[in-house]
Amino acid sequence: MPHVKANGIQIEYDTFGDSSAKPLLLIIGLGAQMIDWDEKHCRRLADNGHYVIRFDNRDIGLTTKLDDAGIPDIMEAYNLLAQGKQLTAPYTLDDMADDAVGLLEALNVEKAHICGMSMGGMIAQTIAIRHPEKLLSLTSIYSSTGNPELPPPTPEAMEVLLAPPPEKKEAYIEYLLNVFKTISGPGFPFDEKWHRELAVQRYERSFYPDGVGRQLMAILAHGNRKSALASVSVPTLVIHGSDDPLVPVEGGKDTAEAIPGAELIIIEGMGHDLPHDGAWPQIVEAITAHTKKAVL
Repeated sequence: MPHVKANGIQIEYDTFGDSSAKPLLLIIGLGAQMIDWDEKHCRRLADNGHYVIRFDNRDIGLTTKLDDAGIPDIMEAYNLLAQGKQLTAPYTLDDMADDAVGLLEALNVEKAHICGMSMGGMIAQTIAIRHPEKLLSLTSIYSSTGNPELPPPTPEAMEVLLAPPPEKKEAYIEYLLNVFKTISGPGFPFDEKWHRELAVQRYERSFYPDGVGRQLMAILAHGNRKSALASVSVPTLVIHGSDDPLVPVEGGKDTAEAIPGAELIIIEGMGHDLPHDGAWPQIVEAITAHTKKAVL
């Protein structure tokens, strides 16, 4: 796959569709690689008139790893937050937003529809705040504003979030299947075959758990975006599952409330699900309808 140098790092990416079509940048979530944006749905978005760009965030996949930054103490970070203290992190969502914008610039994309899921939604929101001139529209999927007053993950979701992954391949696959099952919602069948194949691809492509802790620190250190999101003026779509145990639905509601004129779609029975067939055909169609509202 191709890569570019941008914002001081090397970013791995790939594209789908005609480069003259509407640019749509897909930003993935915590610990996930760009392959988590299911290829079938990327092609469907391309068939719907988009030039789809997906990429690995820093510290994951085949993008630059920041080994010299060390491994953060996440439990200490949560304790400091509980005491109302400010965190320091190797990088924050601001840096990750600048990575994404750097990728667009390297690809000579002046403006794009920006869509992020989970942490990717937080990065997309941050792009809208820091680089409003780069957006045609914003889509935030099962994400949040960073508002500390919102409900936390369920204990079960928090447990799998913080559990260290095993190093052996088969154990890692079973570990990741358990993560996927824990954060999925009850409204759609769990596609174990698809999730198992994704777990294998993740492991074989790049097993690098150290980066996940630094990405989580980037989220925790970024703080509350809610007041800043009031400045977002592009068409905004917020999608969330009613049964999300990792980022409860209140996070989506808070995001839509923060951004003037935002459209909120709550999908009943959806959790923090990855792009298996479940609700994702509906999400692809919602993204397509949304981008058509924006003026190029």
